Amino acid sequence: MSVKDYIRERFFPHMWCPGCGHGVVLNAMIRAVESLGMSKNEIVMVSGIGCSARISGYVDFHSMHTIHGRALAFATGIKMSRPELNVIVPMGDGDALAIGGNHFLHAARRNIEMTAIVMNNRIYGMTGGQFSPLSGYAAAASTAPYGNIDHGFDIAKLSEAAGATFVARTTTYHVHELSRLIRDAILHEGFSVLEVLTQCPTYFGRYNRAGDAPEMMETYKNRTVAVGSEKKNQDPELIERGVFVKKELPEYCREYEKVIEKNQQKQT
Repeated sequence: MSVKDYIRERFFPHMWCPGCGHGVVLNAMIRAVESLGMSKNEIVMVSGIGCSARISGYVDFHSMHTIHGRALAFATGIKMSRPELNVIVPMGDGDALAIGGNHFLHAARRNIEMTAIVMNNRIYGMTGGQFSPLSGYAAAASTAPYGNIDHGFDIAKLSEAAGATFVARTTTYHVHELSRLIRDAILHEGFSVLEVLTQCPTYFGRYNRAGDAPEMMETYKNRTVAVGSEKKNQDPELIERGVFVKKELPEYCREYEKVIEKNQQKQT
């Protein structure tokens, strides 16, 4: 199959603002799926509400556009009922770690096999540029005109602490790395979290004088380093990219099947 076979061309052009990084994520994800040679019928995409959630409308997979913050809950139900399917859950700041934070923690704790792609643009883009749990201290937003006083989550550390067995981070500048990490996350047999630093020039860039899309992506190039780089020791403010966690633990659906088998044996 070609890349075009995985998209719904009739819904293009997309609704994202000029310069938004979400289209880059869509491109990289489609290329990752294409490299795996996966059938469209093998994939289910589940999304919630927000700019990032609109990705589910552009892919020609089985897809479900659900309610705000509950994408992982719906995805869990799908995976439990059809464990043979590959479930991909694209989320933004709110879906993943604000209203959806509780579901995120427990999906990681259970180690249910699905791929959570967290598009971190550090702001709520669809509803007017409010600050989010990922905005970070001192960031400006429509609801923080004098600077945000909340400290942001570190998605990688939070995911690892909650029990995710694959945790990685990259940016929309590093497109080849992004596609490779999406591929690795899909292949992992457990709960996979991939944080993608993605630009929102319309709100975050404007409120924080971070420039337009090319300037924001240039920042990703200059202010991120590979995991384990010596540059991180020299400048602790640099953000690490790459795989932080990759380990094997019992996967939830497989363990649940064992429980069913034990019960059936007991009854016979």
